[in-house]
This record gives sequence, C-alpha cells and structure tokens, in this order.
Amino acid sequence: MTQVRLADLTKIFDDDFAAVNDLSLDIESGTLTALLGPSGCGKTTTMKMIAGLLRPTAGDIYFNDNSILDIAPEKRGAVMVFQNYLLFPYMNVGDNIGFGLKMRRVDKREIRRRVAEMLELVQLPGIEKRKPSQLSGGQQQRVALARALIVEPNVLLLDEPLSNLDAHLRDEMRELVRSIQRELQITTIFVTHDQEEAVVLADEIALMFDGVLQQYAPPAEFFEAPSTVAIARFFGGLNFIPGTLENGAIHCPCGSFQAPKSGVKAGVSTLSIRPEAIQLGGRGHNDVEGVIRSHVYVGRYARFRIDIGEFQVEAVTEPSQVQHHQDGSTVTLHFPPEKIWVLPPEEEHKDEGNESAG
Repeated sequence: MTQVRLADLTKIFDDDFAAVNDLSLDIESGTLTALLGPSGCGKTTTMKMIAGLLRPTAGDIYFNDNSILDIAPEKRGAVMVFQNYLLFPYMNVGDNIGFGLKMRRVDKREIRRRVAEMLELVQLPGIEKRKPSQLSGGQQQRVALARALIVEPNVLLLDEPLSNLDAHLRDEMRELVRSIQRELQITTIFVTHDQEEAVVLADEIALMFDGVLQQYAPPAEFFEAPSTVAIARFFGGLNFIPGTLENGAIHCPCGSFQAPKSGVKAGVSTLSIRPEAIQLGGRGHNDVEGVIRSHVYVGRYARFRIDIGEFQVEAVTEPSQVQHHQDGSTVTLHFPPEKIWVLPPEEEHKDEGNESAG
C-alpha cells in the first residue's frame, strides 16, 4: 500500500512555460485518483514526473513519506500504461506481459504461471501465443494493463487509458479497471480529459486548468459544490445568474431565492443551479416566471431554454413535459433551495478553463 504526496510540484520548460505550477496533492494508498482537465493543463506532465520520465523544476514527490526524486524510474515501483499501449509487435502476448519479469531474471516457469494469472485477471485467458496485431484495441489495452500489473507495482499510472476505444469498449474497460483496482487495492492515478470517465472511476478528482490545481475532491462535490463558475462550467453547469448573497438568500435581478448552501461569504456572488435541478411548475417559494424560447425532445429527457428577464436558463425535465409546455408560453420555474449553490462572482475567474478539451 503506497501513499503518494506531491509537494509544491512545478515544471517549467525551456521557453519559461509553466506546465505545472505549485501542485500539492495527498493521494491515499489504495485509492483511484483522476488527474482531470482540458488539453494542455499539465496533467500528463504531472504523471510523467511521478513516473520519473520528467524531473520537476521545483517541489518533491513522496511515496510513503520517502522522496523518490533521486530514484531511477525503473526502481520507483511506479508503472505507467500509455495511451497507445506500446506493445512489442514482434513478441506474442505472453512475452509482452512477461517482459518485466524476464528483465528481473525470474524463472521461465514462474513467468508462464504469472502470465496466465494476469490474463485471467484481465479476462483474456488463453491468448498467450497471439501477436498484438491479432488483437482488437480493447484487447491490446487489457494486455498493456496486464503487463503493468505483473510486476506488482506500488503505484499504477494510466495515461488516457480508454481514449482510443469506442463507447461500448470504454464502458467495459471502466468496469474492468475499477474492479481490478478494488481487488488489488493498488494506488492508481489516471489522466483523462473526460469528465464522465473521471466521475465513474475515481475516488478523488484533481481538476487542473493552466497547470494549476483548481479543486481536489470526491466526484459529487464538482456537481454539488464547485469552487468557481469555471469549474461548474467544466462539469456541465449552464445556469449562472449574478446577485448578492445576504442572510441565506441571494438577490438577483430576476428575483430572490433562498440559498442555504454557499461557497462564499455574504456579498456580490453568482447563483448556480444545474439544468436537471430546475422544476417546471411553481411551489410557492423560490419561484420565478419565464418564457420558453425553445425545447429539444431527446427521448429520455427534454431540454428547455427559458428566458427569465434578461437571463436565459436551461432546464432538463421528464420528456412528458413537452406535451404541456410550448415555445413562447409562460412557465413558472422552481429553484429548489437545496439545489442552489452560490459561487464567487464570475468575473473573478473568467480566464480559467478556457482551453479546448483534447
């Protein structure tokens, strides 16, 4: 069991570009942590520093309170599975998986036993003799995972592990990675730009923009208690109305709303409510009238765009609501108090999270 601690980690490249800036994280042993963010935010650079493929400009990396900066990559006990698998094309599956043990001069009979064990673990029994070219993308990913796990690493590092797979295979691999991680209780860190993947897999998410850690928390907090408007937007938040927080209520140009939960102190702030939390139809409190501008029927749900004064909000509802609410009609919206989250004013964070995801 290995605890990972990143202490003020910084990586500045030759052009004075700070890919990672003063990053500190405490990752508990046996957990699965996502480094999440848009393309260019520093997440892969961070993983490469943990693996020993890049040396930090400043800061330190600890495994169980012991610095690993001066330990060679192959001796750190951290194994990285790359996005493109990097299997040896001229070796069969068994030799690919057993390569790390061969380099350690493990007995051939033991290697064969362990290879078979790993193939059972990744649900690919009996394919030792196949070449990588004979495997699908999902199978290659499982072989790469088995090759990493066979050396019994202290820390497993996954770089965009599912990005090359189609949607169906991604779902299968998510379940497999999570089940293996839980079974082995191996400290796992994975890089992704996919919010859904991070939410489904991770115990904790470290969200990064422009090389800077924005929030480090369990997945639910990014939906229910984001730190900034930029973070809320990254996780699919669409409804933000400026206002002033006072005595547990936020007063906006379109109305006043009870807001018992808040991420800020009293004063100028931003009301945030997720589209799926807005209810069509009044409840006698925390209500506001609006005009439906457009709607989309998606089958499993319906999405409405609604003008309330000078602002527009989106509401996601049961599909049956389409039968009762037409474009151009007036509707009463209910903002459940427990679903409102008050954030700092948007202009204070307007430059965060503007990179294109990739």
